[in-house]
Amino acid sequence: MEKTPSSAPVPAPRDAVPPEAITAVPVRHYGRWVSAAVVLVLLGLLVQAFATADIRWEVVGEHLTYGTVLRGAWETLWITLLSMLIGVVLGMLLAVMRLSSNPVLSSVAWGYIWFFRGTPVLVQLYLWFNLSLIFEVLNVGFYKDEMNQVITSFVAALLGLGLNEAAYMAEIGRAGILSVDPGQTEAAHALGMNSAKTTRRIVLPQAMRVIIPPTGNEFINMLKTSSLVSAISHEELFLASTNVSSRNLAVMEMLIVATVWYLILTTVFSIGQYYLERHYSKGSGRGLPPTPLQRIRAQLTSFRTRSQVGGERI
Repeated sequence: MEKTPSSAPVPAPRDAVPPEAITAVPVRHYGRWVSAAVVLVLLGLLVQAFATADIRWEVVGEHLTYGTVLRGAWETLWITLLSMLIGVVLGMLLAVMRLSSNPVLSSVAWGYIWFFRGTPVLVQLYLWFNLSLIFEVLNVGFYKDEMNQVITSFVAALLGLGLNEAAYMAEIGRAGILSVDPGQTEAAHALGMNSAKTTRRIVLPQAMRVIIPPTGNEFINMLKTSSLVSAISHEELFLASTNVSSRNLAVMEMLIVATVWYLILTTVFSIGQYYLERHYSKGSGRGLPPTPLQRIRAQLTSFRTRSQVGGERI
């Protein structure tokens, strides 16, 4: 009977030289440095162009806190908040109607979305603002008044922006509801919940993770779209800035003032949107995504941390 060779490792000779530690050589990304240098040069040229341009920066600084501009910024914010409130509430209602098994409710919701998504916001603003041309008096039984007294520029702005936003929020809400596993609804019904209670307590809380990001984008977009209200002579931020420029003839300076205020408002709400998304993302992964400050700290510490391979620091 043949003996099988032993699988035990052969001991190394006593005078054998131990292997050298592996030295990890990082990969050089020269293209990144070249592209970064090009971007920095172009950015420097842009800054220099604006710094040496014929712009009276002292006028910009003086009018950032000018009374008319501040009132216009507040009006822009107020219109945005109310219009988004109308859009979100009505949009969620339309989303539920669109998904309803009732053909009348589903058809009405589809027709609403089709109409308001198919016409420009500016046209809708003009339609609401000029409604008194075809309806001189508003008479609903318990209330009667002239239409031009009811549909002011502010009301026309809310109707034009809010009703248009509802059509987009309906599609966002529908996508969020459809993202929830149907088994959740079946389990809720098995526990004795009716459809309304299931939607309110089971479906919508889970759908918020999908609804929040595009809703935040819509809110920021609404801040900028509100400048169209100037077309119906409502003095928001853009119209307030242009009215001031017509008096001091600082056209470019006042446009820069309006731009700075739009950037401030959008930045504040973008930060709020990020933390709201982070809140509703709980449970969707193993851990919460890092905050911007945590990312910056990680990037800074990564440059100071040395890697250790083969027992040696490199």
